[in-house]
Amino acid sequence: MAKVAVLHTSFVFVTVEPVIADLIGELIPDAELLHFVDSDVLATVVREQSISASSESRMVHLAQAAEAAGADIIFSACSSLGPTLDAARRAVHVPVVKIDEAMAITAAAYDRIGVLATVPTTLGPTSDLIAARAQDAGRSPEITQRLCPGAFDTLMGGDRPGHDQMVSEQATDLAREVDVIVLAQASMQRLVGRLEQETGLTVLSSPRMGVELLARTLREHSA
Repeated sequence: MAKVAVLHTSFVFVTVEPVIADLIGELIPDAELLHFVDSDVLATVVREQSISASSESRMVHLAQAAEAAGADIIFSACSSLGPTLDAARRAVHVPVVKIDEAMAITAAAYDRIGVLATVPTTLGPTSDLIAARAQDAGRSPEITQRLCPGAFDTLMGGDRPGHDQMVSEQATDLAREVDVIVLAQASMQRLVGRLEQETGLTVLSSPRMGVELLARTLREHSA
């Protein structure tokens, strides 16, 4: 049985939206799931408006703790701290998969990309990752960032309908300017069908694509 460690920077995917655990249960049914949470590091990044060396070190230590616990593979569930996982990869000896890596590769094929977020710290890292994957493919798409202010706090407060309506309104407005919408927060995964219907565009969300990449990477590593 493979041990899959998930790194979290919020309890949202442990208590409020168990989408990641559900997807791992579906796509890697024999996995033993380990959760590692630093519920303050994201707040620190928001407060400092950047990823400091100290915040990066905390994510590296989280990955090292996962490896020490016997993890066969590590899955990072936080897009905002995604850049720190490059350092984490160098610090551990097991594969590290970012939740939004596969989504970024898919999004990079479009010309006008809208990145929709409910947490401001995710806009930059998600856009940068898409731009990097586009550059890998020799492309230079136009990336438009859009924030849903207050939506994440509304969700954490237990008001799902309120959160969903706020995201829907921003997505509908953003759709006028772009060819595809990328949901920068995995917590918006539930809204893909609704947003595609309301906007008429393809809407990309990271959890399923990320866990599919996790499953492939685990199979390759175990072969």
